[in-house]
Amino acid sequence: MSDLFDEYPMLVFALESLVALLLLIFIVAWTASGKKKNRR
Repeated sequence: MSDLFDEYPMLVFALESLVALLLLIFIVAWTASGKKKNRR
């Protein structure tokens, strides 16, 4: 696994940015669904 990161050092940043993007989408979807439930 560390050999893969040694060959492609940008892969770590790509994976980290992908996780951050998914987390952002999850938080936005969670708060949007929470606002809809509170209106009812």
